Amino acid sequence: MEEPYRVNDKIRVREVRVVGENVEVGVYPIQKALQMAQDQGLDLVEISPKADPPVCKIIDYSKFKYEQKKKQKEIKANAAKTVVKEIRFGPNTDDHDFNFKLKHAENFLKEGSKVKAYVHFRGRAIVFKDRGEILLLKFIQALEELAKVDQLPKLEGKRMSIMLSPKAAPKKK
Repeated sequence: MEEPYRVNDKIRVREVRVVGENVEVGVYPIQKALQMAQDQGLDLVEISPKADPPVCKIIDYSKFKYEQKKKQKEIKANAAKTVVKEIRFGPNTDDHDFNFKLKHAENFLKEGSKVKAYVHFRGRAIVFKDRGEILLLKFIQALEELAKVDQLPKLEGKRMSIMLSPKAAPKKK
């Protein structure tokens, strides 16, 4: 695996800006900087190669790598996981069933989940494509307060589906 940072002898520049604890911050020739790191029993690590001159820090490299890995893990753990909940209709869904499923969709959106609603056409019911589209547009309209539309009604084989994601929740005062 390629190391993300250049360390000690891998740093190939004439002079570097040295930072770190127990160090007088300043620009030093590379040999002097390496000597300063060795005197403390630590490593010279290039943390900002694009700077002029490059910035190096005198630290324990293995500890530094461990800290970086820990930070990455923490970032990954805090990343929001997107959950997609599905709601299925038939082309002839009546008002009571529609409202029942609408309540579920509202709860899913309030939890922060995305909602995929679809009308499944069975057999010859595909002739009622317009009913399915009207049903989904009515569904979108009923949820316009809570959700934004990611995908308008689209027919894929025997299903017509839409995708909704929650709007940013209004901040409570």
